[in-house]
Amino acid sequence: MDIDRYVIRNSTMWARLAELTARARPRAKQGLAATETDELVSLYQRTSAQLAHSRTYFSDEGLNAHLTTLVADAHAVIHGAPPVRGTFSAAADFFSTAFPREVWACRRFIAASAALLFVPALALGAWLATSPEALRVAMPAEQQRALLDSEFRDYYSSRPAAEFSSQVLTNNIQVSFLAFALGIGFCVPTALLLLFNGANLGAAGGLFVHSGQGGEFFGLILPHGLLELTSIVIAGAAGLRLGWALIAPGDRTRGEALADAGRRSVTIVLGLMACFVVAGIIEGFVTPSGLPTLARVLVGVMTEVAFIAWILGRGRGAGTGIAGDAGTDW
Repeated sequence: MDIDRYVIRNSTMWARLAELTARARPRAKQGLAATETDELVSLYQRTSAQLAHSRTYFSDEGLNAHLTTLVADAHAVIHGAPPVRGTFSAAADFFSTAFPREVWACRRFIAASAALLFVPALALGAWLATSPEALRVAMPAEQQRALLDSEFRDYYSSRPAAEFSSQVLTNNIQVSFLAFALGIGFCVPTALLLLFNGANLGAAGGLFVHSGQGGEFFGLILPHGLLELTSIVIAGAAGLRLGWALIAPGDRTRGEALADAGRRSVTIVLGLMACFVVAGIIEGFVTPSGLPTLARVLVGVMTEVAFIAWILGRGRGAGTGIAGDAGTDW
C-alpha cells in the first residue's frame, strides 16, 4: 500500500484518537464515557502498531512525527503524565533531543540553504580571485586597499574582547532571526538574504586570494566562521521550511501547515542561540588572539566537528518523534 492510500484509509481513526485524547485530559470540559475510554485504549494500541509499521515501511518524517504525537498524547492521558521536571532537566532534554532532532529533520532544507549561501560564495570568490577586471568592477580600488591594508584585520581587535564578542553575538542572532522570519515570504526573501551574504563572503575571499593574502583571510574567518556560517545556514533552512509550508501545505490548510512549521522551526532558532554564543566567544577571544594561525583554525575545526557529531548522533538517533511542539511535515 502506498503512503497516500495509507493516510486516507486511517486518517478518520487518527482524528478520532486525537478527539478522545483531548476530551480525556484532566481539564477537559467533557469527559469520556466508559465505552469511549475503552475505544481510546483500543485506538491507542492500533495507532501504536501503525506507528511501528510506518517507521519500518515509510520514510515520511511528517507522517511518523504525526503518529508519534498521537501515540504520546494518548499514552499520557491513559497512563498518566510524567512528573514535572526542573528547568535544568528540561534544558538538557531540549539540547540532547529536541534541537538536534529538529535540525536532522530539516536536513533537506539545510542542503538547499547551504547551496544558496556557498555556491555564490565559491563562484564569485573563484571569479574575482582569477580576474582582475571582474575585481575592479565588483569593488572600488579604495575599498580593496582599505580591506587589504588593515580594515579587515583590525575589525577583530577594534574593541575589547568581551565587548566585541557581545556585539558579534547580537548581530548573529539578528541575522538568524531575519533569515528565519523572512521565510514567510514563500522562501524568496530568505533565499535572497542567503545569496547576498554568500556573495559578500565570496567577494572578500576573492580579493584576499587574488592579492596573495588568502592565508590571512582564512586564518581570521575559519576559527569562528565554521560554526557561525553553519548556524546561519541552519537558520536559513528554518526559514525555507516556513516558506515551503505555504507553498506546499499538503493535505492541511496553509494556516495549519504554517503554524506547525513555525513551532518546529522556532525549536531550531532557539537552539542556535547557544551556537552563536560559542561562535561569538571564539570570534571575540580566539580569532584576534596571538595564537598561531594553525592553532586558531584548529579551534574552529574542532568546534565544528563536535557540533556536526552532536547533530548527527543525537538527531538521527532521536528519530522523527516529537521535538518541541513538532507536528507533521506532509
